[in-house]
Formats: sequence, C-alpha cells, structure tokens
Amino acid sequence: MNVQLEDTTGKRVAVLNSTLALIKEYGFHGTPMSLIAKRAGVAAGTIYHYFDSKETLIIELYVHVKDKMALAVAAGDDEEKPFKDRFINLMINQYNFYVENENALFFLEQYMSSPFAKNYPDRDSQLFMDKVIKFFEYGIENAYFRNIDSRLLAPTIKGTLVAAATFQLSGQIVFSKDDILEVANVIWDGIKRQ
Repeated sequence: MNVQLEDTTGKRVAVLNSTLALIKEYGFHGTPMSLIAKRAGVAAGTIYHYFDSKETLIIELYVHVKDKMALAVAAGDDEEKPFKDRFINLMINQYNFYVENENALFFLEQYMSSPFAKNYPDRDSQLFMDKVIKFFEYGIENAYFRNIDSRLLAPTIKGTLVAAATFQLSGQIVFSKDDILEVANVIWDGIKRQ
C-alpha cells in the first residue's frame, strides 16, 4: 500500500531526484533503494512512507518527470498566436527541456524501452495529456496537421528532438538557437497539412 504523507520537508522530491540521477548512472536494476536513500539524505525506511516499492517509485518518477516536461513544453503557449508559432514554441521548449534535464531525457528513454511502459500504459501524467497531447489533437482536428494517427505523430516529433538533444549533450554537434528553430520548422513542414 502506498502511503502518501504530507511532504513538508521535500523528502519525497529528494527521493525522486536522487532516483533520477542514480538511474542514469546505474540503470533501473543497479539502483537499490538503500543507495537512493543515501543519495537523498533520508533513512531507508523513509522511502517506504512515500513509495511502497521500487516499482511504485519508478512509476511515480515517470509521472513526475512527465509533469515537469509538460510545464516546460507548454511554457509561453499563447492561444492568441498563430498555430504554427505555438507549435514552434512547443518544439523548442521540448528540445530545451531535454538538453537542460539530461537525467530526465535518459530516464524517459529507458522507461519507454522497459517493461514499465508496457505493463503500466495507463500510468501517465494527466498534466502532459492536458497541455501537450490535447494541443496535438487540436492540431489534427482543426486540419493544421496531416490527417495522421496521433500514435504516429508523437514518435516522429519526439524522435527528432531526442536525437538533436542527444547530439548536443554528447558534444558531437553544437546547435545554435537558429539551428533548433530550423529543426522545429523541418518538423512542422513534415506534418503540416498541405
């Protein structure tokens, strides 16, 4: 049973952040709860006040990261602006989120290729659904995008942005703001309704 206590000291967030960093370093299986507790600066038993198991912790971390990503991606969205401008803003924001949150990028990629994504498809960020997915559904419904299944749209966009962020983080290629704007425009040109 997951016992959610009021977290007045930020211990829950400390556990989530520690887990995120450790998973990048050691992977899911190489990150024991004892190491998470040590890195978070809490007693091992404290983790179990917030998460009843490591599995629950990882699932909650996924939702937590997607919530943060949703807020970052939707930052500055203005419904009064032309839809293309809004789209470009979201793409640049998503790229910047990945570059500024390398641990989150690594975690999301690992999560999506793990059994967690398959076993818990219903566990996702409602905030991400409301702020990001609905934006793309609106784009499809209002003929801004090709009449494409949203299940195909998401990996097309995400794959391009993840690849660009990964190159940037590795130092293989250093992108300027203009480069990322061009990437966002290429994505737009590929999915816009002709």
